[in-house]
Amino acid sequence: MSSQPISDEAKNCEPEASAATPPSAHTPFIAPGGDAYFNRELSWLAFNERVLAEASNEQYPLLERLRFLSISGSNLDEFMMIRVAGLVGQAQRGIDRPAIDGRTPSQQLSAIREKASAIALRQQDIWRDLRALLAASDIHIADEQRIEASAHQWLEAFFLDEIMPVITPQALDPAHPFPFVHNEGMGLLFTLSRDADEEQIMEMILIPGALPRFVRVPGEIAGEGEAIYISIASLIQRYAKKLFPGFTIKGDGLFRVLRDSDIEIEEEAEDLVRTFRSAIQRRRRGQVIQLELEEDFDPQAEEILLEQLGVHEAAVIKTDGIIGIDGLAEIVKEDRPDLKFAAYSPRYPERVREHDGDLFSAVREKDIIVHHPYESFEVVVDFIRQAAADPDVVAIKQTLYRAGSQSAVINALIEAAENGKSVTAVVELKARFDEEQNLKWASKLERAGVQVIYGFTDWKTHAKMSMVVRREDSGFRTYCHFGTGNYHPVTAKIYTDLSYFTADPKLTQDAAKMMNFVTGYVEPSGLKHIAIAPLNLRQEICNRIDTEIANARAGKPAAIWIKCNQITDEAMINRLYAASEAGVRVELVVRGICCLRPGVAGLSENIRVKSIIGRFLEHSRIYAFANGEPMPSAQAAVFIASADLMERNLDRRVEALIPILNRTVHDQVLQQVLLANMLDVEQSWWLHSDGSYTRVEPPTEGDTKPFNCHRYFMTNPSLSGRGGALEAGGVPKLSLRKGRSG
Repeated sequence: MSSQPISDEAKNCEPEASAATPPSAHTPFIAPGGDAYFNRELSWLAFNERVLAEASNEQYPLLERLRFLSISGSNLDEFMMIRVAGLVGQAQRGIDRPAIDGRTPSQQLSAIREKASAIALRQQDIWRDLRALLAASDIHIADEQRIEASAHQWLEAFFLDEIMPVITPQALDPAHPFPFVHNEGMGLLFTLSRDADEEQIMEMILIPGALPRFVRVPGEIAGEGEAIYISIASLIQRYAKKLFPGFTIKGDGLFRVLRDSDIEIEEEAEDLVRTFRSAIQRRRRGQVIQLELEEDFDPQAEEILLEQLGVHEAAVIKTDGIIGIDGLAEIVKEDRPDLKFAAYSPRYPERVREHDGDLFSAVREKDIIVHHPYESFEVVVDFIRQAAADPDVVAIKQTLYRAGSQSAVINALIEAAENGKSVTAVVELKARFDEEQNLKWASKLERAGVQVIYGFTDWKTHAKMSMVVRREDSGFRTYCHFGTGNYHPVTAKIYTDLSYFTADPKLTQDAAKMMNFVTGYVEPSGLKHIAIAPLNLRQEICNRIDTEIANARAGKPAAIWIKCNQITDEAMINRLYAASEAGVRVELVVRGICCLRPGVAGLSENIRVKSIIGRFLEHSRIYAFANGEPMPSAQAAVFIASADLMERNLDRRVEALIPILNRTVHDQVLQQVLLANMLDVEQSWWLHSDGSYTRVEPPTEGDTKPFNCHRYFMTNPSLSGRGGALEAGGVPKLSLRKGRSG
């Protein structure tokens, strides 16, 4: 990588204060209590509305807009299966414990269903718009009535050869028990009349999950440059007569089922692996939480479904559009680069290249932080690969929360064990929706000779950490990787996260104590730098906030900058309110849920909250405290973490808060990564004191180009990984100009 000139993006990276100031609005004083907080579930739905809004963003390529639509559908499904299912369970058991805003479970469910229904309607409106735009771009999503004659012969043959042998019609009558419909299962109900005697019969066809949601007609049949898709459900409806000879089809209807998918594990479980295998099976048979139906679904068939599935009418969603919005992700795979974001290849840290790819040599020289997805996840994989092959490495210890279905990290750990290294892997079985995959990885690791630990029964091990112990001339040296994201090769391409590599004994010694805590329940003593949840991480953050409060009262500069995914913990919110009242300037970048109410006189007037939604999913957690000097400065206390400000992260998970002690890394995290998030105006939304979000308005005066933090990181190298070949001026320096630095 050679020296890079300052880009146009960087030349205009000092927006006026007005470019980063939310619109003013009169807000009455709100005393601490229920009105001081937003409801967690409604805040999450507001987040999904922001995701859905990107599907209408005309600045994005068409298939990327479709991707955001499918993501909003997948998000909403998971929300129903986990959060709504939990509230339904509480309501059924008569639990009236109020949420942070004072609402009972029943009150929350009422508000959620109203909001979720509005989102579902908006999804269908956007789908109709996108469908027309896709057709104009030669991508056609057909239904059973709208198939060109030229494609009919191929589709019929495909149905007879590929679909018909897989599906199984089942009559619904006393002689045939109602079939089980699995979670996220889709099915068709047919109302038939026997031609011989006109007897009415109802048949169900469950659509196997192994089938794709859409079938693509081959290009040579569809026509040059044309893509024609038809859903499996529409295909079955189109050729249903082949399934029911001797019957007349009077009607048909598509439905989809969502079930309670949360897993509860008893603390006294004797065999955690066996318990989880059983719990995964129970999840597939959980209570039905939502039933989706086509708008013109047969009333008699609907009544049968409601009765057999045990569904309350409040959980029924009817639509005249597409059922299962998440399935549109298959259309996004269409090979049309012109309708997608320009391809992006992440950089490999130049500093590591200067050491001929030897990560241990590079890290031994100086700490490195890698910013994903702008910098390659391969550097993390190489860290384990090199450790596996290095004859001087004696031990590797690794936490695994989510590793994906094809994990190079897992394979590297197996190779290390086969090479005779002492390898320990902490595999978290409670990683939601990855439990089954993690069980498979655990078995594979154990067969290779890896010592597999499952951590705590009642706490999730959510910290992301690797340790490599290496024999060197001066004795044993420990190298560590700390991450804000998972060891997952797929999400590392779309999630913004930080990977911190260090051999600093001040951190590696604490890391060893933390690992022993997870593997052997040995509570660490004498931690000097790293804070660990649920032991002292909460207290460390509180102490840092209190220091800022004391500095503000003493007339010193005082500011708090936080970037995280969620803020829901009441005690932490109250601490930030106290900081605001003391005069501390609090800037929060919260991607998802935020229960904190900003901008309220007498409560939070010094707190601003923004959310960034864009090409990449913001996932890194960064905590920065002014420490007596104007922000940002070299004196600021800066941390990266695996934890958000949620009760579960602070009290019921094993998490790590890592101080950034190296000067170059400190500058990159604070004055490059965090500051760029503060300056972004193109992808940002302000949270207002009434709970609404509005897009940040870019500056209109002058020729200042709106700052986009994703574009900035895609076009500029990192500070700590840039290498000596890059001049200092090659990385444009960001700064607050007339901003609220505290």
